[in-house]
Amino acid sequence: MNKNQRHIVTTIMICHFVAAFAALGMPPYFALILDKSLHSEEVYLAGWFYVVPTFFAAISSPWWGKLADRYGKKPLLLRAQIGLAGSFLLAGFAPNTWVFFVALSLQGLLGGTFAASNAYLATVVNGALLANSLTLMQWSARAALVIAPVGLGLFIMIDSPLELYRYLALLPLIAAVCIVLLPNYSVQPESVPTLQSKSKAPEVTPTELYLLQFAFIFATVITFPYFVPFIQMSTESDMPAVAGLLFGLPHLVYLLIAIPLSRNRWQYEPVRMLSVSYFLFALSLFGQALFPSLFSVMAWRILMGFSMTLGFIGLHVLIVGIVRCDNAGRTFGWFESNSKWGAVAAGLVAGVAVQAIDMKAPFFIGALIMFIAGCHLAGLTLCRERLSDS
Repeated sequence: MNKNQRHIVTTIMICHFVAAFAALGMPPYFALILDKSLHSEEVYLAGWFYVVPTFFAAISSPWWGKLADRYGKKPLLLRAQIGLAGSFLLAGFAPNTWVFFVALSLQGLLGGTFAASNAYLATVVNGALLANSLTLMQWSARAALVIAPVGLGLFIMIDSPLELYRYLALLPLIAAVCIVLLPNYSVQPESVPTLQSKSKAPEVTPTELYLLQFAFIFATVITFPYFVPFIQMSTESDMPAVAGLLFGLPHLVYLLIAIPLSRNRWQYEPVRMLSVSYFLFALSLFGQALFPSLFSVMAWRILMGFSMTLGFIGLHVLIVGIVRCDNAGRTFGWFESNSKWGAVAAGLVAGVAVQAIDMKAPFFIGALIMFIAGCHLAGLTLCRERLSDS
Protein backbone atom coordinates (compact mmCIF):
# COMPACT_ATOMS: atom_id res chain seq x y z
CA MET A 1 0.00 0.00 0.00
CA ASN A 2 1.53 3.30 -1.08
CA LYS A 3 1.47 6.50 0.97
CA ASN A 4 -1.57 7.96 -0.82
CA GLN A 5 -3.62 4.78 -0.38
CA ARG A 6 -2.62 4.56 3.28
CA HIS A 7 -3.76 8.16 3.79
CA ILE A 8 -7.14 7.48 2.16
CA VAL A 9 -7.77 4.27 4.12
CA THR A 10 -6.84 5.99 7.41
CA THR A 11 -9.12 8.95 6.64
CA ILE A 12 -12.07 6.71 5.78
CA MET A 13 -11.53 4.63 8.93
CA ILE A 14 -11.44 7.72 11.17
CA CYS A 15 -14.50 9.21 9.45
CA HIS A 16 -16.42 5.99 10.00
CA PHE A 17 -15.36 5.90 13.65
CA VAL A 18 -16.63 9.40 14.42
CA ALA A 19 -19.93 8.70 12.63
CA ALA A 20 -20.37 5.37 14.45
CA PHE A 21 -19.52 7.02 17.78
CA ALA A 22 -23.04 8.44 18.15
CA ALA A 23 -24.86 5.68 16.30
CA LEU A 24 -23.43 2.98 18.58
CA GLY A 25 -22.93 5.00 21.75
CA MET A 26 -26.41 6.42 22.32
CA PRO A 27 -28.66 3.29 22.14
CA PRO A 28 -27.60 1.95 25.58
CA TYR A 29 -29.05 5.15 27.04
CA PHE A 30 -32.43 5.04 25.28
CA ALA A 31 -34.21 4.12 28.52
CA LEU A 32 -32.70 7.20 30.17
CA ILE A 33 -33.68 9.38 27.20
CA LEU A 34 -37.26 8.11 27.38
CA ASP A 35 -37.43 8.91 31.08
CA LYS A 36 -35.60 12.24 31.37
CA SER A 37 -36.02 13.84 27.93
CA LEU A 38 -39.21 12.43 26.41
CA HIS A 39 -40.99 11.86 29.76
CA SER A 40 -42.31 8.50 28.68
CA GLU A 41 -43.05 5.65 31.08
CA GLU A 42 -43.24 3.07 28.27
CA VAL A 43 -39.95 1.36 29.05
CA TYR A 44 -40.46 -1.32 26.37
CA LEU A 45 -39.90 1.37 23.73
CA ALA A 46 -36.18 1.35 24.54
CA GLY A 47 -35.91 -2.17 23.16
CA TRP A 48 -37.97 -1.33 20.09
CA PHE A 49 -36.00 1.83 19.38
CA TYR A 50 -32.79 -0.18 19.66
CA VAL A 51 -33.58 -2.16 16.48
CA VAL A 52 -35.31 0.60 14.46
CA PRO A 53 -32.14 1.94 12.73
CA THR A 54 -30.97 -1.63 12.06
CA PHE A 55 -34.30 -2.59 10.48
CA PHE A 56 -34.42 0.39 8.14
CA ALA A 57 -30.72 0.05 7.25
CA ALA A 58 -31.43 -3.54 6.20
CA ILE A 59 -34.12 -2.27 3.83
CA SER A 60 -32.23 0.68 2.36
CA SER A 61 -28.63 -0.57 2.04
CA PRO A 62 -29.02 -2.49 -1.27
CA TRP A 63 -30.77 0.48 -2.85
CA TRP A 64 -28.04 2.92 -1.83
CA GLY A 65 -25.45 0.43 -3.09
CA LYS A 66 -26.99 0.36 -6.56
CA LEU A 67 -27.00 4.17 -6.65
CA ALA A 68 -23.33 4.19 -5.63
CA ASP A 69 -22.44 1.97 -8.59
CA ARG A 70 -24.38 4.27 -10.91
CA TYR A 71 -23.44 7.72 -9.62
CA GLY A 72 -20.13 7.12 -7.83
CA LYS A 73 -18.96 5.84 -4.47
CA LYS A 74 -17.69 9.13 -3.08
CA PRO A 75 -20.97 11.10 -3.60
CA LEU A 76 -22.95 8.32 -1.92
CA LEU A 77 -20.48 8.18 0.98
CA LEU A 78 -20.97 11.92 1.44
CA ARG A 79 -24.72 11.35 1.29
CA ALA A 80 -24.47 8.78 4.09
CA GLN A 81 -22.53 11.10 6.41
CA ILE A 82 -24.87 14.04 5.77
CA GLY A 83 -27.89 11.77 6.22
CA LEU A 84 -26.58 10.71 9.62
CA ALA A 85 -26.02 14.34 10.63
CA GLY A 86 -29.58 15.25 9.67
CA SER A 87 -31.10 12.33 11.56
CA PHE A 88 -29.00 13.10 14.67
CA LEU A 89 -30.09 16.73 14.53
CA LEU A 90 -33.77 15.77 14.31
CA ALA A 91 -33.32 13.37 17.23
CA GLY A 92 -31.72 16.13 19.29
CA PHE A 93 -34.81 18.32 18.90
CA ALA A 94 -37.43 15.55 19.15
CA PRO A 95 -40.34 16.73 21.35
CA ASN A 96 -41.92 13.30 21.75
CA THR A 97 -41.40 9.60 21.13
CA TRP A 98 -42.97 9.68 17.65
CA VAL A 99 -40.51 12.26 16.34
CA PHE A 100 -37.66 10.34 17.97
CA PHE A 101 -38.89 7.20 16.19
CA VAL A 102 -38.85 9.09 12.86
CA ALA A 103 -35.30 10.30 13.56
CA LEU A 104 -34.09 6.77 14.27
CA SER A 105 -35.84 5.51 11.14
CA LEU A 106 -34.08 8.18 9.07
CA GLN A 107 -30.78 7.19 10.70
CA GLY A 108 -31.26 3.72 9.24
CA LEU A 109 -32.63 4.87 5.89
CA LEU A 110 -30.13 7.67 5.24
CA GLY A 111 -27.04 6.29 7.00
CA GLY A 112 -25.15 3.22 5.89
CA THR A 113 -21.68 4.70 6.29
CA PHE A 114 -20.06 1.29 6.77
CA ALA A 115 -21.17 -0.13 3.42
CA ALA A 116 -20.57 3.19 1.65
CA SER A 117 -17.05 3.43 3.10
CA ASN A 118 -16.21 -0.12 2.00
CA ALA A 119 -17.55 0.54 -1.50
CA TYR A 120 -15.34 3.63 -1.81
CA LEU A 121 -12.31 1.70 -0.55
CA ALA A 122 -12.89 -0.86 -3.32
CA THR A 123 -12.07 1.91 -5.82
CA VAL A 124 -8.81 2.68 -4.00
CA VAL A 125 -7.36 -0.77 -3.24
CA ASN A 126 -8.17 -4.36 -4.12
CA GLY A 127 -7.06 -7.92 -3.37
CA ALA A 128 -5.12 -8.39 -0.14
CA LEU A 129 -5.02 -4.63 0.47
CA LEU A 130 -8.81 -4.40 0.32
CA ALA A 131 -9.23 -7.37 2.67
CA ASN A 132 -6.88 -5.73 5.19
CA SER A 133 -8.75 -2.43 4.77
CA LEU A 134 -12.05 -4.15 5.57
CA THR A 135 -10.45 -5.54 8.73
CA LEU A 136 -9.41 -1.99 9.67
CA MET A 137 -12.96 -0.78 9.05
CA GLN A 138 -14.31 -3.49 11.34
CA TRP A 139 -11.66 -2.41 13.84
CA SER A 140 -13.04 1.15 13.84
CA ALA A 141 -16.59 -0.18 14.32
CA ARG A 142 -15.50 -2.32 17.29
CA ALA A 143 -13.53 0.60 18.76
CA ALA A 144 -16.63 2.80 18.58
CA LEU A 145 -18.71 0.03 20.18
CA VAL A 146 -16.29 -0.15 23.11
CA ILE A 147 -15.37 3.53 23.54
CA ALA A 148 -18.60 5.37 22.70
CA PRO A 149 -20.85 4.14 25.55
CA VAL A 150 -18.13 4.94 28.08
CA GLY A 151 -17.32 8.33 26.55
CA LEU A 152 -20.93 9.42 26.23
CA GLY A 153 -21.65 8.14 29.72
CA LEU A 154 -19.54 11.01 31.05
CA PHE A 155 -22.04 13.52 29.61
CA ILE A 156 -25.32 11.61 29.65
CA MET A 157 -26.44 12.75 33.10
CA ILE A 158 -27.28 16.27 31.92
CA ASP A 159 -30.86 17.52 32.36
CA SER A 160 -31.92 16.32 28.90
CA PRO A 161 -29.61 13.61 27.52
CA LEU A 162 -31.43 13.82 24.18
CA GLU A 163 -29.66 17.15 23.57
CA LEU A 164 -26.39 15.27 23.11
CA TYR A 165 -27.60 14.33 19.64
CA ARG A 166 -27.43 18.02 18.64
CA TYR A 167 -23.70 18.12 19.31
CA LEU A 168 -23.04 14.63 17.98
CA ALA A 169 -24.51 15.74 14.64
CA LEU A 170 -21.31 17.72 14.16
CA LEU A 171 -19.23 14.53 13.97
CA PRO A 172 -20.59 13.18 10.64
CA LEU A 173 -20.52 16.74 9.25
CA ILE A 174 -16.80 16.97 10.08
CA ALA A 175 -16.34 13.55 8.47
CA ALA A 176 -18.16 14.77 5.36
CA VAL A 177 -15.76 17.72 5.06
CA CYS A 178 -12.79 15.35 5.27
CA ILE A 179 -14.32 13.08 2.59
CA VAL A 180 -14.83 16.04 0.22
CA LEU A 181 -11.05 16.47 0.16
CA LEU A 182 -10.44 12.87 -0.95
CA PRO A 183 -10.01 11.94 -4.64
CA ASN A 184 -12.98 10.61 -6.59
CA TYR A 185 -11.92 7.30 -8.16
CA SER A 186 -14.12 5.76 -10.82
CA VAL A 187 -11.95 2.87 -12.04
CA GLN A 188 -10.53 -0.24 -10.42
CA PRO A 189 -7.13 0.34 -8.79
CA GLU A 190 -4.07 -1.20 -10.34
CA SER A 191 -4.32 -4.95 -10.11
CA VAL A 192 -2.52 -6.68 -7.26
CA PRO A 193 -2.28 -10.38 -6.44
CA THR A 194 -5.52 -11.49 -4.84
CA LEU A 195 -5.87 -13.65 -1.82
CA GLN A 196 -8.08 -16.05 -3.71
CA SER A 197 -5.40 -16.87 -6.24
CA LYS A 198 -3.15 -18.20 -3.48
CA SER A 199 -5.87 -19.91 -1.53
CA LYS A 200 -6.08 -23.68 -1.29
CA ALA A 201 -9.54 -23.37 0.22
CA PRO A 202 -12.59 -24.08 -1.91
CA GLU A 203 -14.41 -21.14 -3.35
CA VAL A 204 -17.91 -20.33 -2.11
CA THR A 205 -20.76 -18.88 -4.14
CA PRO A 206 -22.18 -15.45 -3.26
CA THR A 207 -25.30 -17.16 -1.89
CA GLU A 208 -23.20 -19.39 0.37
CA LEU A 209 -21.25 -16.36 1.50
CA TYR A 210 -24.45 -14.48 2.38
CA LEU A 211 -25.65 -17.47 4.41
CA LEU A 212 -22.31 -17.83 6.19
CA GLN A 213 -22.29 -14.13 7.06
CA PHE A 214 -25.93 -14.26 8.22
CA ALA A 215 -25.17 -17.22 10.49
CA PHE A 216 -22.10 -15.48 11.91
CA ILE A 217 -23.91 -12.22 12.71
CA PHE A 218 -26.96 -14.09 14.04
CA ALA A 219 -24.87 -16.18 16.46
CA THR A 220 -22.93 -13.11 17.58
CA VAL A 221 -25.92 -10.87 18.27
CA ILE A 222 -28.38 -13.43 19.71
CA THR A 223 -26.62 -13.32 23.09
CA PHE A 224 -26.50 -9.51 23.27
CA PRO A 225 -30.00 -8.58 24.55
CA TYR A 226 -29.96 -10.77 27.67
CA PHE A 227 -26.25 -11.12 28.37
CA VAL A 228 -26.14 -8.69 31.32
CA PRO A 229 -29.10 -10.25 33.19
CA PHE A 230 -27.73 -13.73 32.37
CA ILE A 231 -24.39 -12.87 34.00
CA GLN A 232 -26.04 -11.24 37.00
CA MET A 233 -28.29 -14.27 37.51
CA SER A 234 -25.61 -16.91 36.89
CA THR A 235 -22.78 -15.34 38.90
CA GLU A 236 -25.01 -13.74 41.54
CA SER A 237 -23.20 -10.48 40.86
CA ASP A 238 -25.10 -7.24 41.38
CA MET A 239 -22.38 -5.11 39.78
CA PRO A 240 -23.45 -4.02 36.27
CA ALA A 241 -19.88 -2.90 35.55
CA VAL A 242 -18.66 -6.52 35.74
CA ALA A 243 -21.29 -7.67 33.26
CA GLY A 244 -20.46 -4.71 31.03
CA LEU A 245 -16.76 -5.61 31.09
CA LEU A 246 -17.52 -9.21 30.14
CA PHE A 247 -19.87 -8.03 27.40
CA GLY A 248 -17.16 -5.90 25.80
CA LEU A 249 -14.34 -8.41 26.26
CA PRO A 250 -14.65 -10.12 22.81
CA HIS A 251 -14.58 -6.73 21.12
CA LEU A 252 -11.47 -5.74 23.08
CA VAL A 253 -9.81 -8.98 21.95
CA TYR A 254 -10.64 -8.06 18.35
CA LEU A 255 -9.04 -4.64 18.79
CA LEU A 256 -5.86 -6.25 20.13
CA ILE A 257 -5.34 -9.07 17.64
CA ALA A 258 -7.23 -8.23 14.42
CA ILE A 259 -4.44 -6.32 12.70
CA PRO A 260 -1.64 -8.85 13.53
CA LEU A 261 -3.85 -11.78 12.49
CA SER A 262 -4.81 -10.08 9.22
CA ARG A 263 -1.12 -10.26 8.21
CA ASN A 264 -0.88 -13.98 8.88
CA ARG A 265 -0.37 -16.29 5.92
CA TRP A 266 -3.38 -18.34 7.10
CA GLN A 267 -5.69 -15.76 5.54
CA TYR A 268 -4.83 -17.36 2.20
CA GLU A 269 -7.04 -20.26 3.35
CA PRO A 270 -10.21 -18.32 4.25
CA VAL A 271 -12.64 -21.26 4.22
CA ARG A 272 -10.43 -23.33 6.52
CA MET A 273 -10.06 -20.25 8.72
CA LEU A 274 -13.84 -19.80 8.83
CA SER A 275 -14.38 -23.46 9.67
CA VAL A 276 -12.04 -23.28 12.66
CA SER A 277 -13.57 -19.94 13.67
CA TYR A 278 -17.12 -21.24 13.63
CA PHE A 279 -16.27 -24.38 15.64
CA LEU A 280 -14.42 -22.31 18.26
CA PHE A 281 -17.30 -19.83 18.34
CA ALA A 282 -19.76 -22.67 18.98
CA LEU A 283 -17.51 -24.02 21.74
CA SER A 284 -17.30 -20.61 23.41
CA LEU A 285 -21.09 -20.20 23.42
CA PHE A 286 -21.62 -23.71 24.82
CA GLY A 287 -19.00 -23.00 27.49
CA GLN A 288 -20.64 -19.77 28.61
CA ALA A 289 -24.00 -21.48 28.97
CA LEU A 290 -22.75 -24.63 30.71
CA PHE A 291 -20.06 -23.10 32.96
CA PRO A 292 -21.32 -19.63 33.90
CA SER A 293 -18.93 -18.81 36.75
CA LEU A 294 -17.24 -15.42 36.59
CA PHE A 295 -13.74 -16.60 35.68
CA SER A 296 -14.85 -19.32 33.28
CA VAL A 297 -17.10 -16.87 31.42
CA MET A 298 -14.13 -14.53 31.12
CA ALA A 299 -12.08 -17.31 29.52
CA TRP A 300 -14.90 -18.30 27.18
CA ARG A 301 -15.41 -14.63 26.18
CA ILE A 302 -11.70 -14.34 25.30
CA LEU A 303 -12.05 -17.45 23.11
CA MET A 304 -15.17 -15.90 21.59
CA GLY A 305 -13.18 -12.77 20.74
CA PHE A 306 -10.44 -14.83 19.09
CA SER A 307 -12.92 -16.85 17.02
CA MET A 308 -14.89 -13.71 16.13
CA THR A 309 -11.69 -12.09 14.84
CA LEU A 310 -10.84 -15.11 12.70
CA GLY A 311 -14.40 -15.12 11.39
CA PHE A 312 -14.39 -11.49 10.31
CA ILE A 313 -11.01 -11.84 8.59
CA GLY A 314 -12.13 -14.97 6.74
CA LEU A 315 -15.37 -13.32 5.62
CA HIS A 316 -13.48 -10.23 4.44
CA VAL A 317 -11.17 -12.33 2.29
CA LEU A 318 -14.10 -14.17 0.71
CA ILE A 319 -16.00 -10.92 0.12
CA VAL A 320 -13.00 -9.46 -1.70
CA GLY A 321 -13.15 -12.42 -4.08
CA ILE A 322 -16.55 -11.37 -5.47
CA VAL A 323 -16.15 -7.58 -5.38
CA ARG A 324 -15.37 -5.56 -8.50
CA CYS A 325 -15.17 -1.82 -8.86
CA ASP A 326 -18.38 -1.68 -10.91
CA ASN A 327 -20.41 -3.73 -8.43
CA ALA A 328 -18.79 -2.70 -5.12
CA GLY A 329 -21.70 -0.51 -4.02
CA ARG A 330 -24.30 -3.17 -4.72
CA THR A 331 -22.20 -5.97 -3.19
CA PHE A 332 -21.36 -4.16 0.03
CA GLY A 333 -24.92 -2.83 0.21
CA TRP A 334 -26.29 -6.37 0.16
CA PHE A 335 -23.71 -7.55 2.68
CA GLU A 336 -24.62 -4.69 5.00
CA SER A 337 -28.32 -5.46 4.57
CA ASN A 338 -27.70 -9.15 5.20
CA SER A 339 -25.79 -8.30 8.37
CA LYS A 340 -28.62 -6.10 9.63
CA TRP A 341 -31.24 -8.76 8.93
CA GLY A 342 -29.10 -11.23 10.87
CA ALA A 343 -29.08 -8.87 13.84
CA VAL A 344 -32.84 -8.25 13.65
CA ALA A 345 -33.56 -11.98 13.43
CA ALA A 346 -31.23 -12.66 16.35
CA GLY A 347 -33.00 -10.12 18.55
CA LEU A 348 -36.43 -11.56 17.75
CA VAL A 349 -35.35 -15.18 18.28
CA ALA A 350 -33.57 -14.29 21.53
CA GLY A 351 -36.74 -12.74 22.95
CA VAL A 352 -38.88 -15.75 22.01
CA ALA A 353 -36.28 -18.26 23.27
CA VAL A 354 -35.83 -16.58 26.65
CA GLN A 355 -39.57 -16.28 27.11
CA ALA A 356 -40.22 -19.92 26.16
CA ILE A 357 -37.14 -21.58 27.74
CA ASP A 358 -34.58 -19.59 29.76
CA MET A 359 -31.67 -17.19 29.44
CA LYS A 360 -29.27 -19.95 28.38
CA ALA A 361 -31.33 -20.70 25.27
CA PRO A 362 -29.78 -17.95 23.04
CA PHE A 363 -26.30 -19.36 23.73
CA PHE A 364 -27.34 -22.89 22.72
CA ILE A 365 -29.14 -21.67 19.60
CA GLY A 366 -26.15 -19.59 18.51
CA ALA A 367 -23.78 -22.48 19.18
CA LEU A 368 -25.92 -24.87 17.13
CA ILE A 369 -25.99 -22.46 14.17
CA MET A 370 -22.22 -22.03 14.32
CA PHE A 371 -21.63 -25.79 14.59
CA ILE A 372 -23.80 -26.52 11.53
CA ALA A 373 -22.06 -23.79 9.50
CA GLY A 374 -18.66 -25.05 10.66
CA CYS A 375 -19.51 -28.60 9.53
CA HIS A 376 -20.52 -27.28 6.11
CA LEU A 377 -17.23 -25.41 5.76
CA ALA A 378 -15.23 -28.41 6.94
CA GLY A 379 -17.00 -30.51 4.31
CA LEU A 380 -16.09 -28.04 1.59
CA THR A 381 -12.46 -28.12 2.68
CA LEU A 382 -12.31 -31.94 2.68
CA CYS A 383 -13.95 -32.14 -0.76
CA ARG A 384 -11.43 -29.70 -2.18
CA GLU A 385 -8.49 -31.61 -0.68
CA ARG A 386 -9.74 -34.89 -2.13
CA LEU A 387 -10.15 -33.32 -5.57
CA SER A 388 -6.64 -31.87 -5.45
CA ASP A 389 -5.20 -35.26 -4.47
CA SER A 390 -7.01 -37.17 -7.19
